[in-house]
Formats: sequence, structure tokens, C-alpha cells
Amino acid sequence: MQAVAKWNYVRVSPQKARLVADLVRGLYAEEALAVLERTNKRAAGLIRKVLQSAVANADDLGGDVDELVVKSIVVNEGPRMKRMRAAARGRAAPYVHRLAHIVITVADDSDEDGEDGF
Repeated sequence: MQAVAKWNYVRVSPQKARLVADLVRGLYAEEALAVLERTNKRAAGLIRKVLQSAVANADDLGGDVDELVVKSIVVNEGPRMKRMRAAARGRAAPYVHRLAHIVITVADDSDEDGEDGF
């Protein structure tokens, strides 16, 4: 049994979020939540929210929450918000806010093949 949770348009750089995602990929869900709680990165709190949502989705589907494993975490790049900042001598300096799409899939420990069709 697999459950998926995703959060689109997250205000964090995908590169920074991938650093945190690599820490918890393949861990048990409870262990991953504990690691994210103690990680001193802004993206850790955002990924933790998505992981909690994936665990809640698995619980609604009738899965055993104690046996859930973080099967995959994908952090894709979203659209970029292009802004201008005032610069010296009346000029404008462009800067970019990067956005990310975070997708987390959790599965039962016994579910190796993905036989549920996902």
C-alpha cells in the first residue's frame, strides 16, 4: 500500500530542499520525522509537513503507520518569481525567488514491488 503527498509552489530553493530530502530517503517514517525535527535547515520543516501529510494519507487508506517507509522524495523545480530591487544611480537589479514542488511517497515495508498499481 502506497500513499502520496505533494506540496506545490513551496518558497524554498529546490537545491536546498534536496539536501534535506537526501537525509531521510529510505528511512522509516517515524525515524525520518525525528531526523527532520532535529535538522537545522529551513527546508526540514517544510518537508516534515509533507511527510506528515503522506503518513496521514496512508492512515486514511488503512495502512499500518508503524511499518511505513519513505519510498521516494522528489523535489522538482517550480516556476521562478522574477523581481526587481532598487540599485545605485536609479537602476534596477533583478533577483529570482526559486520555488519547489515536493512529492513524497510512503509505502509499507512489505510492499517492495508496488503491486498496488502506483
